[in-house]
Amino acid sequence: GEPLLRKDLEILIAHGKSLGLPVVVGTNGMMLTERRLLSLKEAGLLGLGISLDSLQAERHDAFRGYDGAWAKTMAAIDRCRRHEVDFQLHFSVTDDNAQELASMIEFAQDCGARALNVFFLVCVGRAQPVDRLTPERYEAVLVELIQAQAEHPDIILRPRCAPHYKRVAHQLQPQAVINRISGREADGCIAGIHYARVNHHGGVTACPYIEQEVGNIRSTSFSKTWSDSEDLARLRDPQLNGKCGVCEYRMLCGGCRARPLAAGGGFMDADDLCAYQPQHKDLLSPVVTFNNDGPRWSADAQTRLARIPAFLRTMVKKRTEAYVIGLGENCVCADHMSELAAARFGSSGPPKMPVAENINDPLRETR
Repeated sequence: GEPLLRKDLEILIAHGKSLGLPVVVGTNGMMLTERRLLSLKEAGLLGLGISLDSLQAERHDAFRGYDGAWAKTMAAIDRCRRHEVDFQLHFSVTDDNAQELASMIEFAQDCGARALNVFFLVCVGRAQPVDRLTPERYEAVLVELIQAQAEHPDIILRPRCAPHYKRVAHQLQPQAVINRISGREADGCIAGIHYARVNHHGGVTACPYIEQEVGNIRSTSFSKTWSDSEDLARLRDPQLNGKCGVCEYRMLCGGCRARPLAAGGGFMDADDLCAYQPQHKDLLSPVVTFNNDGPRWSADAQTRLARIPAFLRTMVKKRTEAYVIGLGENCVCADHMSELAAARFGSSGPPKMPVAENINDPLRETR
């Protein structure tokens, strides 16, 4: 849904900030007036993700189903830039707009976006009639995206719902930095691993495209569901079926777990968007480093890592180690973490965690 429809959004943002959470909002931008943007910023909003599906107004409006949507979205992007609110762009790739990827990357960089998230459709709900990419064209777009990241180091280009990105990256350049990060902890399928959804009535699902609920925050705490759910445990140690189950890249990629469900199968079945045929080679290690242990961590870096919320800590650790290895160094220092934080959050850095007494009972102020 569109979060800007909520009149109490600022209250939710302020509460999240008080708990030390990095609060971001994904929006189509159509309702992001100047007044609302400043109100969200004042409440503690860290940044926005704005959906832009074409640089052509007619194509974007047709995809969104609303005449004039493109103009409103472009105005929202301009407001974020003028008021120095961090934002990233979300580009949903279809058979109709895939040829715009290079132009969209250039636009994202020129307009000041911190990242361009490239979404590959999972055809559920209203996306069912959309012409998705063929497996062959999907593969070509992934290659283009990987090559574009090397050509545009000043902007983060991230595939979403495209775990095969890791397999393609490994095939193109096995020693690339992206391949030094554990597969499903980086750009593989993170459903139930580093990601979950809470829907409008409190149901917890592994991702927005998987309708099966694994718990409900109205009856069970999110942390208990996250820790104890058998279905989430299966996603973290999957026993895959079909060609995904015998693929040598299954620990780097693992396939999208929502697409098999959308196609009428089980969530451990093969992802039909993948054109690759397993070669029955040895299973590839999910982490490639220069030695078995990876970089050392200095005491100050370890202290800083310990302050990061547990559900993010493993991913941050892997990404930081990959960054340090890419620099040709063998010890992670606090300065490395500061450099990565500045690239991700700007000069203000990541949100600060509150003192312990503020997080013992996150609902105490609402009771």
